[in-house]
Parts: sequence; C-alpha cells; structure tokens
Amino acid sequence: MQKSMITFCSTQSSCITGAVMSQNQEPVVESLSQNELNEQSRVRREKLDNLRKEKRAYPHWVEVKNTSKELSDGYDSIQEKEELLKAGTFSLAGRVVFLRSFGKAGFVKIRDRKGEFQLYVARDNLSDFFADFKSLDLGDLVRAEGVLFRTKTGELSLQARHFQILSKSLHTPPEKFHGLQNIEDKYRRRYLDLMSSPDTMNVFIKRSEVVQKVREYFLARDFLEVETPMMHPLVSGAAAKPFVTHHNKLDRKLYLRIAPELYLKRLVVGGMERVFEINRNFRNEGMSVRHNPEFTMIEFYMAYANYHKLMDMSEELIVSLAKDICGTDQIEFQGTKIKLGRPWKRIGVETAVKEMSPFDGDLKKIEDMQKYLKSKKVEVNKHEGPGALLMKIFEEDVESKLIDPCFVTDFPVEVSPLARRAPETPESGIEVAERFELYINGVEIANGFNELNDPDDQKERFLAQQKEKEAGNEEATDYDEDYIKALEYALPPTAGEGIGIDRLVMLLTNSASIRDVILFPQMKDE
Repeated sequence: MQKSMITFCSTQSSCITGAVMSQNQEPVVESLSQNELNEQSRVRREKLDNLRKEKRAYPHWVEVKNTSKELSDGYDSIQEKEELLKAGTFSLAGRVVFLRSFGKAGFVKIRDRKGEFQLYVARDNLSDFFADFKSLDLGDLVRAEGVLFRTKTGELSLQARHFQILSKSLHTPPEKFHGLQNIEDKYRRRYLDLMSSPDTMNVFIKRSEVVQKVREYFLARDFLEVETPMMHPLVSGAAAKPFVTHHNKLDRKLYLRIAPELYLKRLVVGGMERVFEINRNFRNEGMSVRHNPEFTMIEFYMAYANYHKLMDMSEELIVSLAKDICGTDQIEFQGTKIKLGRPWKRIGVETAVKEMSPFDGDLKKIEDMQKYLKSKKVEVNKHEGPGALLMKIFEEDVESKLIDPCFVTDFPVEVSPLARRAPETPESGIEVAERFELYINGVEIANGFNELNDPDDQKERFLAQQKEKEAGNEEATDYDEDYIKALEYALPPTAGEGIGIDRLVMLLTNSASIRDVILFPQMKDE
C-alpha cells in the first residue's frame, strides 16, 4: 500500500490523527508512542528551520478577504465551471485539518472561524509557492488565494494560485475525531480542545450569544450598563469567603469582589434608576461541577419596582434565551427533560420544607432542627439561628427536587442581610425577607429581592453580621459605614437581582460541569 502523509481525516471527513492512508482507503489508526510523537515534532522543527533559511517563516502580514462560510453559502449552488471562474479570485486562511498529497498535487482542508473548506494545491498552478505545500503538516496555519472549481465528486473547492504557511505547528495536533480524551487536558489546554472539538467551540459561541442577548435585553428596557470596582476595601454584597490582596502604595488590605451590589445601589441613590453590570466575581470557596472560584453574573437594579416584577422579567428573559439558543422552551439537561414554559411555580421556603422535606419536627423549636440536621450529618454551628437552620433543611431536602423552574420566596431575614423585611411573618415565627431564588434542575440560577432602604434597619443587620464574624462565620459581611451614609441620602424603593451566567449557559448548552462553559477554569497544579 502506498502511504500518504499523516492525516486527520478521510475523504468522508472521519478524522483521526496518526492515521495512514492510501488514496482509496479509509484511515488505519496507528497508536503513536511518545518516541514517535517526539520524532514528529523533530521533523516539524526541521521543516521550520528550512522555512527560516528561505525567509518564508512567519510572514509579517497577510490579507484574508473571505471565510469558508461565505464561499459555501454564496457559491455552492453554482455548478458550471465558467460561472465559478467568473466569480473572481478569493483568499482564505485557516488551520490544516486534512492533508492528502499525491506528489505534484494534493488536497488540503482548512478550518477558519466559520467552518471548513477544501483547497486544491498543484505544482503547475503555484510555481515557487509549491515548496510551502511540501513542508506542510497537520495543524499548520496557511493562506491560499485562487479561484473556485468543483472536484470530480462535486465538492466546491479553491484551486490555489498562491499558497503559503503562515505559522508552523511544531507538535502533532490532537485527534480531530476523538478530540482530547483527558478531561483535565481539555481545561488546562483549552486551545487544543477548541482546535480539535467543534462541539466545544460551539458551546463558547453560544456563551457569547447568551451574554450579548442578556445585554440587549436590559439595554432595550432603558437600563444603563456600568462598571464598578473589582477590588473592595470591605467584604460586602453577599455571604462568601473572600480572596485577599494587598495594595502596596495605599498599604491596605483589599478584597476581590464577591458581588457588586453595594456599589450598584449607591448609583441608584445617585439617580441612575436602572443599572446593570455583567461582572466577574470571586469567592474563595470549594470547587465542584457547579462552582468555580471566579464566575460571571448579570446583576441589575430597578428603582420603583418590586421583586415580583423581577421574577416576571427573569421568566421572560430566560424563556427568550432558550428559544433563541436552543430553538425551544422544552429543553433536556443531562437526560432530564425541563419545561421552561411560563408561568413558573412560586413557593415560600417554609412551605417548601413542609411539603417536600421528611422533617417532621417543630420549626418553632431550634433544637428540633439541630437534631434533624445532625441526623443527616449536616454541620451545625452554634452561631446559627432558626432562619439559617431552616435554610440548611431546605438545601438538604428540597433543592434537588426543583427540576422545572421554580421561584422560592420568603427567605429568612437571618440569611438575607441586604433584603427588605416582609410585612408578615410565617407560622413558625421566623422573620422573612421579600426575597426569591430561582431554581432550575435543582440548581440556583438567580437571586433577587426588594432592597433594604431603611438605613437604621441596615445598620442593625450589619452589626448582626459583625457578631457572626466574631463568632467564626468567615462568610459574614463587614460593616460598611459609607453605604449606610448613602442610604441616609435616600434610596428609592428598589428591587435587584443577580443571575449566574455560567450556570445559565450550562443549562442552555447541556454542559455537565461549570468547567465546560468557562474557557480557563481554575485547576490544581499538574
């Protein structure tokens, strides 16, 4: 069997690195040892050295006028050779994902940002430029300029009149068909994952679309996009353990942003009645399939609105995203069917626990809740009151059962230091706030509430948080004197919400782990 060069793909575009092919056969997969891979890298570097000697390595600038999709969409319906020639000259650039050489000619398939396109390279058409083709390997970046034609099999292709290697890949690329098999490699070397997996590329294209559509949603409703500090002098905005840094010039401790909440509400005090920020937040906590130490949220505040309005907006936004991104409001996530059709269920925390938890004690008795949680091997801290214990029962027994979208309301004031108190207290006597969280498939997607605008009440809440911090709660917030001062200048009745972009993208792209939707997730050292 006459062997051609090592390739990614067969003529049917089944894609395998290290496959050896004849002109008429499917690829035969060869297992490459580390020595063989090292030898391939050595040969690639020799080719680069030759390109350097001939001053053809790493050209400074090239012009690329077209994309693969532009040519496919614009000319695929044209069959006649003369009509294709009349279309003119085109130029493409991309990474080589398929390579078959016949000596004096060959076919190359390249991938650019819009897809793949086939090039036909022949010595008779290229003269001096054919030397670059003879130095070609899979993974190289190339540019070709020429005219369109159809092969004997009818495939629209570019007949190259000019061809050059733009950048040499010094290592064998991953298998295009199987992609990176080591999950950690996918996250550590995302460039290889994107290079070898169109599915991965599609996830991040969809992520970008989600962010853009979220931005457009709020801009269309007269919200102003703003930016607030990412380094805070105090721990504020949410209950979480912060990352700590130090500013040398100011000689002061600073904290990476847990949430932008207090800064955004200062802007509402100042007269920016509708504001939002698509922001990066940092929380020094554990990592899981749902948690990354840095993550993205959309946080927004709306004066003269209440949290019922925000729940309506959240339904509208997420349903529209599902239809735009997935084409339907009936989606599937990791084998679970989820109905996003409106209206969504709304239920209070206490009611949810009574209806969905096996806890049969008395919510008025803190010892009953402590005993139950200990029986479930849930850690109970001495500084936690009845509201915090109620939430632990909810998290333990109820969260995972909320598959279809559900707004859980009436959170205990104890765990809602920035939310306005509700006018009525549930049967248990546990004070609640006008707050909700949105759950889909057992995961919190959003958190919103009517903002506390009474400076005296807010001061008391901050002082209570300080006591918790002194008792050992590392997630308690600091006392923010300037924020109290801002409230004293009058915050209008306002509702605010944060929606987790990463978890939302997970849902809309059927991604099992948050690492699958973050380009460069945090990882342990190799």
